[in-house]
Amino acid sequence: MSSYILILLVISLLLLAVTWASGWISRLPLSYAIIYLGAGIFLSPYGLKLINLRPDAEFLERLTELVVIISLFSCGLKMNRRLNLTSWNITVRLIGGLMPISIFGIAVITHFLLKLNWGEAILFGAILAPTDPVLASEVQLNHPHDPDELRFGLTSEGGLNDALAFPFVYFGIHWLKDENWQNWFKQWVAIDLIWAIFAGIVMGIVVTKIIVLIDRQLLKIRPTDVMMEDFIAISIILATYSFTELINGYGFLAVFVAGMVTRRSYQQEEKPFAQLEFIEQLEKLFEVGTILLLGTLLRIEPIIRYIPAAILIAGLLIFVIRPLGTWICTIGSDYHSLTRLLLGWFGIRGVGSIYYLTYAFGEGLRGSVGELMAWSVYITIIFSVIIHGISSTPLMNWYEKQINPQN
Repeated sequence: MSSYILILLVISLLLLAVTWASGWISRLPLSYAIIYLGAGIFLSPYGLKLINLRPDAEFLERLTELVVIISLFSCGLKMNRRLNLTSWNITVRLIGGLMPISIFGIAVITHFLLKLNWGEAILFGAILAPTDPVLASEVQLNHPHDPDELRFGLTSEGGLNDALAFPFVYFGIHWLKDENWQNWFKQWVAIDLIWAIFAGIVMGIVVTKIIVLIDRQLLKIRPTDVMMEDFIAISIILATYSFTELINGYGFLAVFVAGMVTRRSYQQEEKPFAQLEFIEQLEKLFEVGTILLLGTLLRIEPIIRYIPAAILIAGLLIFVIRPLGTWICTIGSDYHSLTRLLLGWFGIRGVGSIYYLTYAFGEGLRGSVGELMAWSVYITIIFSVIIHGISSTPLMNWYEKQINPQN
């Protein structure tokens, strides 16, 4: 039997199992990602030996790219605040302060302790700094009307830092190709920093507005088949991402903006909510396949070889850089101390980091440095999936009781 058929069978059985057991799982200190990862390892050459896949970097890049853009659109649909600095203060602090701190914190560690050059170190930081919008559903907004500051901060951060880490990824890639930064720095500022962000925001608005306008006009003439309406959301995601990438903008940023614009563009409030429900189901399906695949990719020999460096990086990132950076970035705010504490803890790493890693491989990352980055990223994600997956349910339950004691 082919690996492809086995994967389909495994995913179907896994979906049935987690669905039927969801009532029990939701009460346990256990995330679905841990189950998917464990299933992948169980089916790998170190378990039942049923799946022995070694997909190339391009396949992983395209798979994770699709998963991330679906998740980013979902995050955009959940955004429930007016666009002003007061409402988005927590997001500005996390993106404008915490993300650069995370990138350069990892860069300093890998430069001085692992002896990478500054270009490699910054690339490493940019790959690992973004929090993951796919695996963090337990700590994100439950619904678009959720007023909670912690959940809003984590959702908006996950939606934006997966996009806004890209300039730093390009910075590291440029440095890999040419260590004389004077040769490309102006181009990086003009194209990779200013233009790509501007284009992402504009295209996220324009493409979405056009599709929604056409959809609303057609609905006046002839109603769409209810079963087909959810495909409008998929069309918005793919069209926005594609058009933005064609003009060298950041497609990740564009689809997040597209989700926000979609939510605000329909007069019938129930339509964006129905799209959100559909997108979240699609997102969860892709999550199963991606994390299951990650579990089957793990190999003992390279893990043993790179685990000291990976644990150093993951440990400092999760237990020092993220919490300390969050506390610094929220100084002067009126956020509850528990909100600040959990913002620092829930820096979940996942699918976005795999995408940036495989993208860097496609742009020339090779050799021992590439191996070090790859296995360090995989180990960091596994570490994050386990510790954040175990802690998310009890910590969020505790948080809800402390913040809303009447409930």
